[in-house]
This record gives sequence, C-alpha cells and structure tokens, in this order.
Amino acid sequence: MYRKNTTSHLSSREAAIQLLSRRDHGEQELYHKLVAKGYSDDQVTEAIAFCLEHKYLDDLRYAKSQIRQHVYKGHGERRIRQELAQKRVDANNIELAMSEEPQDWFDLAKQAAEKKFKGIAAKDHKEKAKQVRFLQYRGFSFEQIEYALCEIDPD
Repeated sequence: MYRKNTTSHLSSREAAIQLLSRRDHGEQELYHKLVAKGYSDDQVTEAIAFCLEHKYLDDLRYAKSQIRQHVYKGHGERRIRQELAQKRVDANNIELAMSEEPQDWFDLAKQAAEKKFKGIAAKDHKEKAKQVRFLQYRGFSFEQIEYALCEIDPD
C-alpha cells in the first residue's frame, strides 16, 4: 500500500533518530510511528535496520527503561509485563529485563498501598475489596496484595 510521505524534508532514518533522541522506543513502537508519519514499509524497515545496527534502538534497553518508569509509578510486575507485551516487546527481552531490573514486589505493593490509603485499614469488606481492586489494577499478585494490606491492617 502506498502512503503519501508527509515528512518529505526528513528521511526515514532522520525521523527515526529524531524520535529516538527524545526517548527510547521499542522496535514495534518506532515502526508504527514512522508508518504513521507516512513512510513506506521499505523506508521504515531500512531506518529500523540502521538504528539497530548503530545501537540507537535496543528493545532490551527499552524494556529496562519501561520497568524503571513503571516501578517509579508504583506499578506491579503483572502490569509491567502486560504493558511491555502490548508494546510487542519480545518475551525473551521482557524476561531478561525483569531479571536485570530486580524488584521487591511485596515491598512495592506495600508502598503503593501506604501511599494510596495513608496507612489506614479498611473499615469493612466493601472498602477492603476496593483496596484489593486498586492494587490488582496496579499489577500486583494476590500474595503481594495480601502482604501489603496485612501491613496496613494488623488484624
């Protein structure tokens, strides 16, 4: 399919480097952004190959960066894995990045709970369920949620 090149003043390589100079991108994310800018599949493939060859683009580095950003936001392992998979980062890179960016997910769940609930235990089952849903949405496992809420609620 032919797409009109709306960014004729920049080559696909230049556009890719410009995008990567702002922040790391995953290979698939960069691919989609360049296609959206109007570059042909061949131009995009060539630009991505150039960026990979010169180490401007690295899915493992991107995955590790995403993990750090999500951890800073108080997100759990499940959510981070899901987001990386949605961004089509290879499963092997996700596993490697997770092992190279180790976290104490239980402690992170506790921190997220303390920040959100100010260390105040749930008054009833409805409120407790709301706290559990919040931490589930954040990407924590039931064991991590139980630990975090048990730390708040000493009962």
